[in-house]
Amino acid sequence: MMTLAISLHVLSAVIWVGGMFFAYMALRPVAANLLEPPQRLPLWRDVFGKFFPWVWLCIISLLGSGYWMAFTLFGSVANFPHFVLIMQGLGILMMILFIHLFFAPYQRMKKAIEAGDLPAAGKKLAQIRIIIGINLILGLIVVTVGVAGDSLFHLMNH
Repeated sequence: MMTLAISLHVLSAVIWVGGMFFAYMALRPVAANLLEPPQRLPLWRDVFGKFFPWVWLCIISLLGSGYWMAFTLFGSVANFPHFVLIMQGLGILMMILFIHLFFAPYQRMKKAIEAGDLPAAGKKLAQIRIIIGINLILGLIVVTVGVAGDSLFHLMNH
């Protein structure tokens, strides 16, 4: 059961953080160079429309697998190692940022596109870009803390 939880946890992190990395570092600059706003904004709306359901699934999987592993291994929050607490805190911050992104700027961007208000949609896309950039940095930190913290924890306890 622990192997399944670890696998779900890692896969969920890879999908979410990897998706943000691809969107931010590859798709965003290419779309900005090749497409004008009338084409770029619907592209992002549709890309997010395909990616965000995966993020919701990843959030559920990360919370379920993470807490299952942590409570199984350590019993209570008081016994969580520091690296687990850091991962938990930063992960929850990422989730809060995503929830805000999804229910505020993303919904407003979609409505602005539907209304033909490209300047308003562009402003919302800029907000989304900032939040994804922050979440990407946080996600890379979480992955690093998780790998390094787990390795150090096992070295110290063996």
